[in-house]
Amino acid sequence: MASRFCYLKNLMSRVEALKWFGEVVPVLAALLLRLPSLLENHYRDADDILSGRKEGLSGVKTGLRILGPQEAGIVVLSQELISALLACSFFCLFPTYDRGVKHLPAINFDCLFASLYTGYNEKQEHKIKCLIHYFERICSHMPMGCVSFERKVLPLNPDHSVISYPSSDFWSRSAVSLCHFEVLHSGLIEDQPCEALQVDFANKYIGGGALHRGCVQEEICFMINPELIISMLFLPSMADNEAIEIVGAERFSNYTGYASSFRFSGDYQDRKPTDLMGRRKTRIIAIDALCNPKLRQYRLEFLLRETNKAFCGFFDQSKCHLYQKMFQEAPGTNNLNKDAKEVNNKPGNAMLDETPSTSEEQEKGASGAELIENSYSEPSSQYAESQENIGVVTGNWGCGAFGGDPELKTIVQWLAASQALRPFISHCTFGEEALRTLDQVSQWILSHEWTVGDLWNLLAEYSNQRLKGETNIGFFTWLLPSLPMHDSSMVSDKNCI
Repeated sequence: MASRFCYLKNLMSRVEALKWFGEVVPVLAALLLRLPSLLENHYRDADDILSGRKEGLSGVKTGLRILGPQEAGIVVLSQELISALLACSFFCLFPTYDRGVKHLPAINFDCLFASLYTGYNEKQEHKIKCLIHYFERICSHMPMGCVSFERKVLPLNPDHSVISYPSSDFWSRSAVSLCHFEVLHSGLIEDQPCEALQVDFANKYIGGGALHRGCVQEEICFMINPELIISMLFLPSMADNEAIEIVGAERFSNYTGYASSFRFSGDYQDRKPTDLMGRRKTRIIAIDALCNPKLRQYRLEFLLRETNKAFCGFFDQSKCHLYQKMFQEAPGTNNLNKDAKEVNNKPGNAMLDETPSTSEEQEKGASGAELIENSYSEPSSQYAESQENIGVVTGNWGCGAFGGDPELKTIVQWLAASQALRPFISHCTFGEEALRTLDQVSQWILSHEWTVGDLWNLLAEYSNQRLKGETNIGFFTWLLPSLPMHDSSMVSDKNCI
């Protein structure tokens, strides 16, 4: 507690301190006193979000609880409840004695504040400024939307009711067409205007070092969108077959820089539209890559691990029945249904869009609860056109400090997005030297009309040659020998994790 108030005393101006203690702290205190009633209302209404609306959905729970390992499920919290819980984190009110045993990350803010006095770094001060700004904002005007937190699982054992963890044969035989690929040589993942899954280059403990000394892609994301932090309260570490999807988190802060140069740069007004549940149309997918994989990243089992990890994040498991129908094997063959090959070539890939358009929602009189319950059941109109085409926006996932091969990781994410029937993938290169020819390579690949299986098989062959020492050039040059040669052992760490 002392470290927090030392910070406020030493680093705030007199005017800022007067506002904080005179206006913000009293509102936070009142919010904490209201927490029991907020939780009571939450648990009273939580299971009614889905149950009672449509037959067969009474078992789907949305209440606040620990979503344990291999437990697919969803928690839906109001922004007001999240703010009260984050106030608990600020005042370090959560018990800590058994969080490690439950594979849960730290949730109180004590380590973040203490880091200012055990090796000062200006980035830590600016991380705290983001959080202070968040509390000032919610105390002046409480947002009234909600945020959903979903643990996504690809079961390791075959289960006909869901899509299970794919084998290498599954990828090798896939007849799905590759989706549209866009290269973004400037800009950030969170700044892209289109609605898309935004990839969080996550630690297996969601949030990574957000409440410690970390300040790369995931930690910055959690600072400018503080509502993400509350996922650390109830989501244990991710296994190889798991991902986390968070929909609706509001952004509150602007920033500049990265890592040690990170700086809070003022208020951000999030103007993203909301769905009928009041969730902002911001979809964040947390997937953790292999750490320091070196040569093992080229082994088939780890190539499969990375591809399936991305696929778990990108795939909409609620569309399982439609997916299985589209991808069923034709009698007497080992080939997937030709509809699967054609789906990514259809305009907008409308066959698997997440939700109906706003006009369709209004015509049907759909409620927010009905939108969620539809995501947990087979769509009634499987081939309905939709105006919402949700792709993927990503970057150099698992590279940089984590040591992954940028060319390999780029292709892995493209394969996963295509197989998940996403209409497009946009890749922010962040100036990565290894990806300077990505425009040329992606267009060349698309011009050949390859399937997911075709590209997977080439990637697997390249990886096998790397393991055997038969090649040491990057995948792009291996694929197109006319490209400038690139030493794949040299990677940068800018905007990577």
